[in-house]
Amino acid sequence: MKHTRKAVAAVISLVAALSLTACNGDDNASPEATTKPTASADKDGDNANAGADTGTGSSTNGASGGGGDKDSAAGSGNNSDDGDGEVGICRTDELEVNATDNTTDKTEGVVTVVFTNGGGRDCSIKGYAGVDLTASTGDTLSVNRSGEQAVPGVLKDGESAAFNITFPYNNSGGSGVRITSLVVTPPNETKHVTLDWPAGTLPVSDGESAVKLEISPVGKVG
Repeated sequence: MKHTRKAVAAVISLVAALSLTACNGDDNASPEATTKPTASADKDGDNANAGADTGTGSSTNGASGGGGDKDSAAGSGNNSDDGDGEVGICRTDELEVNATDNTTDKTEGVVTVVFTNGGGRDCSIKGYAGVDLTASTGDTLSVNRSGEQAVPGVLKDGESAAFNITFPYNNSGGSGVRITSLVVTPPNETKHVTLDWPAGTLPVSDGESAVKLEISPVGKVG
């Protein structure tokens, strides 16, 4: 589903609200944030920002959920298949997750989040991840889906899948809204991972022509 100009304006208005009490920040945050399957990243099985596909397209707190189908969501977390000959879904605990700033111009910012299978088995991944951004004020901002069609993929041990977070680049000259972290839930999962935000700030306002703040579906790399 494509965003209308009003939807874009609404996102930027929410960003502006977060900026009212935001601290001045460094536009050059750490270049990469990474967490391994058994590392100390925040993984919470009770997180309301679930990546599981509920059929509604969103989780209870407004974050974009995963877009995988219902059958794949029932896969086993410990076996290479679910007993019916189908590969089980990729579980959060099996994935190494990292976020990198891939911004190449001064208009559209891009952060790429990569899931690498480290579980020692084949696993399937499809749909949209759940993503929330946390501002320096402690407020959170859920990121909407781009509406692109998700393509399923099977990850062998060591293979990766990724998605992009697109955001308006802050070239206003002001401090903007400083994002400190992002909370990511893999598609069809309920556990999340908290990563450092690797990119710069968001603008307070960029008018109706602002770049959309949204995520792409997860796709296999290579």
